[in-house]
Amino acid sequence: MRSQDYDRLYLSPPHLGRHEINYLHKALEDNWVAPVGPNLDGFERDICEFTEAQACVALSSGTAAIHLGLKLLEVEAGDEVLCPSFTFVATANPIVYCGGTPVFIDSEPDTWNMCPQRLREALQARVAGGQRLPRALIIVHLYGMPARLDELLAVAREYGMPARLDELLAVAREYGIPVLEDAAEALGARYKGQPLGTFGDVGVFSFNGNKILTTSGGGALVTNRPEWAAKVRFWATQARDQAAHYQHSELGYNYRLSNLLAGIGRGQMELLEDRVKKRREIYLWYCDKLRHLPGLAFGPAEPAGSRSNRWLTTILLDAEQTAVTPEHLRLHLETRNIESRPLWKPLHLQPLFADTPMYGSAVCENLFTRGLCLPSGSAMTEGDLRRVADAIEEAF
Repeated sequence: MRSQDYDRLYLSPPHLGRHEINYLHKALEDNWVAPVGPNLDGFERDICEFTEAQACVALSSGTAAIHLGLKLLEVEAGDEVLCPSFTFVATANPIVYCGGTPVFIDSEPDTWNMCPQRLREALQARVAGGQRLPRALIIVHLYGMPARLDELLAVAREYGMPARLDELLAVAREYGIPVLEDAAEALGARYKGQPLGTFGDVGVFSFNGNKILTTSGGGALVTNRPEWAAKVRFWATQARDQAAHYQHSELGYNYRLSNLLAGIGRGQMELLEDRVKKRREIYLWYCDKLRHLPGLAFGPAEPAGSRSNRWLTTILLDAEQTAVTPEHLRLHLETRNIESRPLWKPLHLQPLFADTPMYGSAVCENLFTRGLCLPSGSAMTEGDLRRVADAIEEAF
Protein backbone atom coordinates (compact mmCIF):
# COMPACT_ATOMS: atom_id res chain seq x y z
CA MET A 1 0.00 0.00 0.00
CA ARG A 2 1.14 3.55 -0.68
CA SER A 3 1.16 6.24 1.99
CA GLN A 4 -1.42 8.24 0.04
CA ASP A 5 -3.85 5.32 0.38
CA TYR A 6 -4.28 6.25 4.05
CA ASP A 7 -5.60 9.35 5.76
CA ARG A 8 -2.76 11.18 7.50
CA LEU A 9 -2.33 10.45 11.20
CA TYR A 10 -0.60 13.42 12.79
CA LEU A 11 1.55 13.42 15.89
CA SER A 12 -0.58 15.76 18.03
CA PRO A 13 -3.19 17.71 16.05
CA PRO A 14 -5.63 20.20 17.56
CA HIS A 15 -8.76 18.68 19.08
CA LEU A 16 -11.64 21.11 19.27
CA GLY A 17 -14.88 20.56 21.14
CA ARG A 18 -18.31 22.13 20.85
CA HIS A 19 -17.88 25.21 23.00
CA GLU A 20 -15.07 27.12 21.30
CA ILE A 21 -17.43 28.33 18.57
CA ASN A 22 -19.78 29.83 21.17
CA TYR A 23 -17.04 32.09 22.53
CA LEU A 24 -15.97 33.06 19.01
CA HIS A 25 -19.54 33.86 17.94
CA LYS A 26 -20.06 35.99 21.02
CA ALA A 27 -16.87 37.96 20.31
CA LEU A 28 -17.90 38.54 16.70
CA GLU A 29 -21.45 39.55 17.63
CA ASP A 30 -20.14 42.04 20.19
CA ASN A 31 -17.39 43.25 17.83
CA TRP A 32 -14.68 42.22 20.33
CA VAL A 33 -12.13 41.32 17.65
CA ALA A 34 -9.56 43.80 18.99
CA PRO A 35 -6.54 42.39 20.83
CA VAL A 36 -8.18 42.63 24.26
CA GLY A 37 -11.70 41.85 25.40
CA PRO A 38 -13.91 39.70 27.65
CA ASN A 39 -12.57 36.38 26.30
CA LEU A 40 -9.03 37.38 27.14
CA ASP A 41 -9.95 38.36 30.69
CA GLY A 42 -12.02 35.20 31.08
CA PHE A 43 -9.29 32.93 29.73
CA GLU A 44 -6.81 34.33 32.23
CA ARG A 45 -9.31 33.75 35.05
CA ASP A 46 -9.86 30.18 33.83
CA ILE A 47 -6.13 29.48 33.92
CA CYS A 48 -5.82 30.95 37.41
CA GLU A 49 -8.74 28.85 38.61
CA PHE A 50 -7.26 25.66 37.17
CA THR A 51 -3.68 26.21 38.34
CA GLU A 52 -4.53 28.08 41.57
CA ALA A 53 -2.03 30.76 40.56
CA GLN A 54 -2.87 34.28 41.73
CA ALA A 55 -2.26 36.00 38.39
CA CYS A 56 -2.04 35.12 34.70
CA VAL A 57 -1.19 36.97 31.50
CA ALA A 58 -2.20 35.32 28.20
CA LEU A 59 0.39 35.96 25.50
CA SER A 60 1.04 35.26 21.83
CA SER A 61 3.25 32.22 22.52
CA GLY A 62 4.96 30.23 25.23
CA THR A 63 8.23 31.63 23.90
CA ALA A 64 6.99 35.17 24.54
CA ALA A 65 6.03 34.10 28.06
CA ILE A 66 9.54 32.74 28.74
CA HIS A 67 11.05 35.93 27.33
CA LEU A 68 9.03 38.22 29.58
CA GLY A 69 9.48 35.84 32.51
CA LEU A 70 13.25 36.16 32.16
CA LYS A 71 12.89 39.94 31.97
CA LEU A 72 10.97 39.81 35.25
CA LEU A 73 13.88 37.88 36.73
CA GLU A 74 16.22 40.60 35.45
CA VAL A 75 18.23 38.49 33.03
CA GLU A 76 20.45 40.87 31.09
CA ALA A 77 23.48 40.89 28.80
CA GLY A 78 26.33 38.85 30.26
CA ASP A 79 24.14 36.79 32.61
CA GLU A 80 24.09 33.01 32.67
CA VAL A 81 20.85 31.02 32.91
CA LEU A 82 20.79 27.33 33.86
CA CYS A 83 18.70 25.33 31.41
CA PRO A 84 18.19 21.67 30.48
CA SER A 85 19.77 20.62 27.21
CA PHE A 86 17.05 18.05 26.47
CA THR A 87 14.22 20.39 25.50
CA PHE A 88 12.79 22.36 22.59
CA VAL A 89 14.87 25.32 21.46
CA ALA A 90 12.15 27.77 22.58
CA THR A 91 13.24 27.15 26.18
CA ALA A 92 16.68 28.59 25.52
CA ASN A 93 16.16 31.14 22.75
CA PRO A 94 14.69 33.79 25.09
CA ILE A 95 17.86 33.63 27.18
CA VAL A 96 19.70 34.89 24.11
CA TYR A 97 16.96 37.46 23.42
CA CYS A 98 17.88 38.95 26.81
CA GLY A 99 21.59 38.92 25.96
CA GLY A 100 22.31 36.04 28.33
CA THR A 101 24.13 32.73 27.90
CA PRO A 102 22.51 29.33 28.54
CA VAL A 103 24.36 26.85 30.73
CA PHE A 104 23.05 23.45 29.72
CA ILE A 105 22.44 20.61 32.18
CA ASP A 106 22.07 16.93 31.30
CA SER A 107 18.97 14.86 32.05
CA GLU A 108 18.46 12.12 34.59
CA PRO A 109 17.17 8.77 33.26
CA ASP A 110 14.02 8.43 35.39
CA THR A 111 11.97 11.39 34.15
CA TRP A 112 14.30 12.64 31.37
CA ASN A 113 14.27 16.08 33.00
CA MET A 114 17.14 18.11 34.48
CA CYS A 115 19.54 16.08 36.61
CA PRO A 116 19.86 17.51 40.16
CA GLN A 117 23.43 16.23 40.50
CA ARG A 118 24.55 17.89 37.27
CA LEU A 119 22.84 21.08 38.41
CA ARG A 120 24.84 20.95 41.63
CA GLU A 121 28.07 20.42 39.65
CA ALA A 122 27.42 23.52 37.55
CA LEU A 123 26.84 25.65 40.64
CA GLN A 124 29.79 24.19 42.53
CA ALA A 125 32.07 24.96 39.58
CA ARG A 126 31.06 28.61 39.68
CA VAL A 127 31.49 28.89 43.43
CA ALA A 128 34.91 27.22 43.28
CA GLY A 129 36.02 29.49 40.46
CA GLY A 130 34.88 32.64 42.21
CA GLN A 131 32.40 33.33 39.41
CA ARG A 132 29.09 35.11 39.69
CA LEU A 133 26.22 32.67 40.12
CA PRO A 134 23.74 32.31 37.24
CA ARG A 135 20.89 34.80 37.17
CA ALA A 136 18.08 32.24 36.84
CA LEU A 137 17.24 28.56 36.64
CA ILE A 138 14.75 27.17 34.09
CA ILE A 139 13.10 23.87 34.99
CA VAL A 140 11.29 22.00 32.18
CA HIS A 141 8.67 19.23 32.48
CA LEU A 142 9.45 17.28 29.31
CA TYR A 143 6.59 15.69 27.38
CA GLY A 144 4.32 16.51 30.32
CA MET A 145 6.33 14.50 32.89
CA PRO A 146 7.00 16.32 36.18
CA ALA A 147 10.67 16.93 36.89
CA ARG A 148 12.23 15.73 40.15
CA LEU A 149 11.11 18.93 41.81
CA ASP A 150 11.97 18.09 45.42
CA GLU A 151 15.60 17.43 44.52
CA LEU A 152 15.96 20.27 42.04
CA LEU A 153 14.43 22.78 44.41
CA ALA A 154 16.56 21.46 47.28
CA VAL A 155 19.64 22.30 45.22
CA ALA A 156 18.09 25.66 44.41
CA ARG A 157 17.66 26.43 48.11
CA GLU A 158 21.20 25.28 48.85
CA TYR A 159 22.56 27.93 46.50
CA GLY A 160 20.11 30.64 47.44
CA MET A 161 17.56 29.94 44.70
CA PRO A 162 14.06 30.22 46.19
CA ALA A 163 11.72 27.39 45.37
CA ARG A 164 8.53 29.41 45.72
CA LEU A 165 7.49 33.00 46.05
CA ASP A 166 6.77 32.68 49.75
CA GLU A 167 10.28 31.43 50.50
CA LEU A 168 13.40 33.51 51.04
CA LEU A 169 12.62 36.46 48.82
CA ALA A 170 15.43 38.37 50.47
CA VAL A 171 17.84 35.60 49.48
CA ALA A 172 16.45 35.67 45.96
CA ARG A 173 17.31 39.34 45.69
CA GLU A 174 20.74 38.76 47.20
CA TYR A 175 21.68 35.90 44.89
CA GLY A 176 19.52 36.81 41.95
CA ILE A 177 18.84 33.20 40.96
CA PRO A 178 15.06 32.62 40.94
CA VAL A 179 13.24 29.76 39.21
CA LEU A 180 11.30 29.93 35.94
CA GLU A 181 9.17 26.83 35.40
CA ASP A 182 8.72 25.92 31.74
CA ALA A 183 5.50 23.89 31.79
CA ALA A 184 4.85 24.48 28.08
CA GLU A 185 4.19 20.77 27.54
CA ALA A 186 2.73 20.04 30.95
CA LEU A 187 -0.60 21.80 31.42
CA GLY A 188 -2.82 19.46 33.41
CA ALA A 189 0.06 17.54 34.96
CA ARG A 190 0.62 17.58 38.72
CA TYR A 191 3.31 16.95 41.30
CA LYS A 192 2.11 15.86 44.74
CA GLY A 193 -1.31 17.17 43.78
CA GLN A 194 -0.10 20.65 42.86
CA PRO A 195 -0.45 21.80 39.24
CA LEU A 196 2.81 22.15 37.35
CA GLY A 197 3.70 25.71 36.47
CA THR A 198 3.11 26.91 40.04
CA PHE A 199 6.30 25.77 41.78
CA GLY A 200 8.64 28.46 40.49
CA ASP A 201 8.64 32.22 40.78
CA VAL A 202 7.23 32.31 37.25
CA GLY A 203 5.41 29.57 35.33
CA VAL A 204 4.92 29.32 31.58
CA PHE A 205 2.45 27.40 29.39
CA SER A 206 2.17 26.97 25.61
CA PHE A 207 -1.06 26.74 23.61
CA ASN A 208 0.57 25.99 20.26
CA GLY A 209 -1.41 23.93 17.76
CA ASN A 210 0.17 20.66 18.89
CA LYS A 211 -0.32 21.12 22.64
CA ILE A 212 -2.88 19.43 24.85
CA LEU A 213 -4.82 22.74 24.93
CA THR A 214 -4.53 24.96 21.89
CA THR A 215 -5.50 28.48 20.93
CA SER A 216 -3.92 27.92 17.49
CA GLY A 217 -0.91 29.84 18.77
CA GLY A 218 -0.50 31.29 22.22
CA GLY A 219 0.89 30.97 25.70
CA ALA A 220 0.56 32.25 29.23
CA LEU A 221 2.64 33.37 32.18
CA VAL A 222 1.45 32.68 35.72
CA THR A 223 2.79 34.01 39.01
CA ASN A 224 1.71 34.56 42.58
CA ARG A 225 2.80 38.19 42.42
CA PRO A 226 0.02 40.28 40.81
CA GLU A 227 2.40 43.22 40.41
CA TRP A 228 4.64 41.05 38.24
CA ALA A 229 1.67 40.10 36.08
CA ALA A 230 0.84 43.78 35.69
CA LYS A 231 4.40 44.47 34.56
CA VAL A 232 4.25 41.64 31.99
CA ARG A 233 0.92 42.92 30.69
CA PHE A 234 2.50 46.39 30.33
CA TRP A 235 5.53 45.07 28.43
CA ALA A 236 3.36 42.84 26.24
CA THR A 237 1.27 45.79 25.02
CA GLN A 238 4.21 47.86 23.72
CA ALA A 239 4.94 49.31 27.20
CA ARG A 240 2.53 52.16 26.68
CA ASP A 241 2.67 54.67 29.54
CA GLN A 242 -0.43 56.10 31.19
CA ALA A 243 -1.12 59.10 28.98
CA ALA A 244 -3.76 60.33 26.55
CA HIS A 245 -1.17 60.22 23.79
CA TYR A 246 1.15 57.34 22.91
CA GLN A 247 4.12 57.63 25.23
CA HIS A 248 6.78 55.00 25.89
CA SER A 249 9.50 55.05 28.54
CA GLU A 250 10.47 51.37 28.29
CA LEU A 251 11.02 48.88 25.50
CA GLY A 252 7.81 46.98 24.84
CA TYR A 253 6.59 44.04 22.77
CA ASN A 254 3.51 43.07 20.80
CA TYR A 255 2.96 39.86 22.76
CA ARG A 256 -0.69 39.84 23.86
CA LEU A 257 -3.03 37.03 22.85
CA SER A 258 -6.02 38.18 20.83
CA ASN A 259 -9.55 38.16 22.22
CA LEU A 260 -10.65 35.76 19.44
CA LEU A 261 -7.94 33.19 20.16
CA ALA A 262 -8.63 33.51 23.87
CA GLY A 263 -12.21 32.46 23.08
CA ILE A 264 -10.87 29.21 21.63
CA GLY A 265 -8.85 28.80 24.80
CA ARG A 266 -11.92 29.23 27.00
CA GLY A 267 -13.71 26.43 25.19
CA GLN A 268 -10.62 24.25 25.40
CA MET A 269 -10.26 24.80 29.14
CA GLU A 270 -13.70 23.29 29.69
CA LEU A 271 -12.36 20.02 28.24
CA LEU A 272 -8.84 19.98 29.64
CA GLU A 273 -9.29 17.19 32.18
CA ASP A 274 -10.96 15.02 29.53
CA ARG A 275 -8.03 15.65 27.17
CA VAL A 276 -5.51 14.67 29.84
CA LYS A 277 -7.50 11.52 30.62
CA LYS A 278 -7.52 10.51 26.95
CA ARG A 279 -3.78 11.10 26.48
CA ARG A 280 -3.05 8.99 29.52
CA GLU A 281 -5.30 6.24 28.14
CA ILE A 282 -3.45 6.36 24.81
CA TYR A 283 -0.13 5.86 26.58
CA LEU A 284 -1.48 2.83 28.45
CA TRP A 285 -3.02 1.41 25.24
CA TYR A 286 0.31 1.56 23.44
CA CYS A 287 2.07 -0.03 26.42
CA ASP A 288 -0.40 -2.88 26.51
CA LYS A 289 -0.28 -3.61 22.78
CA LEU A 290 3.43 -3.16 22.06
CA ARG A 291 5.33 -4.08 25.20
CA HIS A 292 5.99 -7.58 23.80
CA LEU A 293 8.22 -6.28 21.00
CA PRO A 294 11.91 -7.01 21.65
CA GLY A 295 14.04 -3.97 22.37
CA LEU A 296 11.10 -1.55 22.62
CA ALA A 297 10.51 0.31 25.88
CA PHE A 298 8.20 3.18 26.69
CA GLY A 299 8.97 6.66 27.94
CA PRO A 300 9.38 7.33 31.64
CA ALA A 301 7.11 5.78 34.22
CA GLU A 302 5.58 8.18 36.72
CA PRO A 303 7.61 8.49 39.93
CA ALA A 304 5.69 8.47 43.20
CA GLY A 305 3.70 11.67 43.58
CA SER A 306 3.84 12.56 39.88
CA ARG A 307 0.96 12.70 37.41
CA SER A 308 2.02 13.25 33.82
CA ASN A 309 -0.42 14.58 31.25
CA ARG A 310 1.23 12.18 28.73
CA TRP A 311 1.24 14.92 26.10
CA LEU A 312 3.18 12.60 23.79
CA THR A 313 3.76 8.87 24.11
CA THR A 314 7.45 8.15 23.59
CA ILE A 315 9.40 4.96 22.99
CA LEU A 316 13.06 3.91 23.22
CA LEU A 317 14.72 1.26 21.06
CA ASP A 318 17.61 -0.91 22.32
CA ALA A 319 20.16 -1.67 19.57
CA GLU A 320 21.32 -4.76 21.46
CA GLN A 321 17.88 -6.34 21.19
CA THR A 322 16.55 -5.14 17.83
CA ALA A 323 17.89 -4.02 14.48
CA VAL A 324 15.01 -1.56 14.18
CA THR A 325 16.29 1.99 14.65
CA PRO A 326 14.18 5.07 15.39
CA GLU A 327 14.81 6.40 11.88
CA HIS A 328 13.95 3.05 10.27
CA LEU A 329 10.70 2.99 12.25
CA ARG A 330 9.90 6.63 11.46
CA LEU A 331 10.34 6.04 7.73
CA HIS A 332 8.26 2.86 7.87
CA LEU A 333 5.44 4.74 9.59
CA GLU A 334 5.61 7.35 6.85
CA THR A 335 4.85 4.62 4.29
CA ARG A 336 1.55 4.23 6.16
CA ASN A 337 1.07 8.04 6.25
CA ILE A 338 1.67 8.13 10.01
CA GLU A 339 3.62 11.02 11.47
CA SER A 340 6.17 10.33 14.19
CA ARG A 341 9.12 12.38 15.37
CA PRO A 342 12.53 11.87 17.00
CA LEU A 343 12.90 13.00 20.59
CA TRP A 344 14.27 16.52 21.07
CA LYS A 345 17.80 16.91 19.80
CA PRO A 346 19.80 18.16 22.81
CA LEU A 347 20.48 21.86 22.58
CA HIS A 348 24.21 21.49 23.19
CA LEU A 349 24.34 19.53 19.91
CA GLN A 350 22.60 22.28 17.97
CA PRO A 351 24.88 24.47 15.78
CA LEU A 352 23.29 27.53 17.36
CA PHE A 353 24.67 26.58 20.78
CA ALA A 354 27.89 24.81 19.77
CA ASP A 355 30.04 26.85 22.18
CA THR A 356 27.65 26.87 25.13
CA PRO A 357 28.70 25.38 28.52
CA MET A 358 27.32 21.89 29.18
CA TYR A 359 27.34 19.71 32.30
CA GLY A 360 26.98 16.04 31.51
CA SER A 361 25.61 14.88 28.15
CA ALA A 362 25.51 11.08 28.14
CA VAL A 363 21.88 10.71 29.24
CA CYS A 364 20.20 13.16 26.88
CA GLU A 365 22.39 12.16 23.93
CA ASN A 366 21.49 8.52 24.50
CA LEU A 367 17.79 9.33 24.69
CA PHE A 368 17.98 11.31 21.45
CA THR A 369 19.62 8.48 19.51
CA ARG A 370 17.18 5.86 20.81
CA GLY A 371 13.83 7.63 20.99
CA LEU A 372 10.73 8.35 18.93
CA CYS A 373 7.41 10.11 19.63
CA LEU A 374 4.23 8.31 18.54
CA PRO A 375 0.91 9.83 17.45
CA SER A 376 -0.87 10.85 20.64
CA GLY A 377 -3.73 13.17 19.68
CA SER A 378 -6.69 13.04 22.02
CA ALA A 379 -9.10 12.58 19.09
CA MET A 380 -7.49 9.26 18.05
CA THR A 381 -9.89 6.36 17.71
CA GLU A 382 -9.28 2.71 18.52
CA GLY A 383 -8.84 2.16 14.79
CA ASP A 384 -6.21 4.90 14.59
CA LEU A 385 -4.27 3.39 17.47
CA ARG A 386 -4.50 -0.07 15.96
CA ARG A 387 -3.18 1.29 12.67
CA VAL A 388 -0.11 2.70 14.40
CA ALA A 389 0.47 -0.48 16.39
CA ASP A 390 0.11 -2.69 13.29
CA ALA A 391 2.64 -0.54 11.40
CA ILE A 392 5.13 -0.76 14.26
CA GLU A 393 4.70 -4.52 14.43
CA GLU A 394 5.28 -4.70 10.66
CA ALA A 395 8.57 -2.86 11.08
CA PHE A 396 9.70 -5.33 13.72
